[in-house]
Amino acid sequence: MNKFLQEFHDRGYFYQCTDNAGLSKLLDGKKIKAYIGFDCTAESLHVGSLLQIMCLRLLQKHGHQPIVLLGGGTTRIGDPSGKDKTRKMLDEETIENNIRNIEKILKIYLYTNDKDTTPIFVNNYDWLKNLNYISFLRDIGKHFTINKMLSFDSVKLRLEREQSLSYMEFNYMILQAYDFLELNKKYECNLQIGGSDQWGNIINGVDLIKRHSSNEVFGLTTPLITLASGAKMGKTEAGAIWLDKNLLSSYDYWQFWRNVDDKDSVKFLKIFTDMPVDEIEKKKNKNINDLKIILANHATAMLHGEEESQKCFNQAQKIFLNKSSDDGLPILKIKKNEIETKNLSDLILYTKIEKSKSEIKRLINNKGIKINNLKVDNDLPFSKINLSGKKHFKLSIGKKKHFKIEFN
Repeated sequence: MNKFLQEFHDRGYFYQCTDNAGLSKLLDGKKIKAYIGFDCTAESLHVGSLLQIMCLRLLQKHGHQPIVLLGGGTTRIGDPSGKDKTRKMLDEETIENNIRNIEKILKIYLYTNDKDTTPIFVNNYDWLKNLNYISFLRDIGKHFTINKMLSFDSVKLRLEREQSLSYMEFNYMILQAYDFLELNKKYECNLQIGGSDQWGNIINGVDLIKRHSSNEVFGLTTPLITLASGAKMGKTEAGAIWLDKNLLSSYDYWQFWRNVDDKDSVKFLKIFTDMPVDEIEKKKNKNINDLKIILANHATAMLHGEEESQKCFNQAQKIFLNKSSDDGLPILKIKKNEIETKNLSDLILYTKIEKSKSEIKRLINNKGIKINNLKVDNDLPFSKINLSGKKHFKLSIGKKKHFKIEFN
């Protein structure tokens, strides 16, 4: 088996391939271009997209050139795959802003000085916006049968549940197939990689290219990654684990990886870090907490840099060893005049640490909130918080979240 495909398997990335032997032979013979598409429905990606990013990094490692398709066109429609209702439509300005932000994040992960593996960024709106509807139906639409389209899970599940599926969404799979055709013609792109929920859309693209040319192309999919709890990767009870530092601090990102379930530690080291697989195998019998720290350090360094990752580690160690100190904690600044007539629950809601007032009150009732390391047992007014003449205090929520609250 080709070295790229072998590592793809070893790291747990593999789910399905249109032709394993054919793709292995192609990869042994030359360096290729492969693409993954990202719809831009939010201002940031979260860790649910990280497996796809790691696939692009693996392509680079083995000397291949990734193409990153930002779905400026398809985002305007919405992918029905894995959805039980129509996506909310976004305006043009929001989509363009999302594209800019997501591209910045992807460039952090995919930066390289090697021109042969430098990622190519494309926006499918560039070719979709000028399509002539009649010509598109005649030249492309004729290759898609309603019978086959109805057989795909993304369509079948919605119809079985008697949930609406708009004609606009129904066309999404045709547009994604057309994207592959366009990239094959323009960049000689031979491979599309996507999540297992994209299998039908990828097959459509492979078939469409075969009908239009003699070019040999392939599809490769990754499994759905879930947490040991069964929860979907990317979101926790506290919200999405964003890859944008403006939406989630580097320290909270580090803590997410540090606190994964013990059962996920080795699996996630293989999937979400660049550590050699044989090195991970040698370490897998180490103390589980040491493994999770290695995971947190590596995952955070990829996104936020080595220096920031080390800071997060040092900060966590300091909190663990010296629980009375607020040095090195994430600082949240608030305007005193806006909360001095409020209660503690309002203050926490104001900082956006927690988004639900009922959840905050539950934590207070269960003595899960501390001020300067002292448990709080009621939703006391801000004016009753003992600040000892200082303009800041340490706020702890549960065992893992600690902040320094400063007033101005």
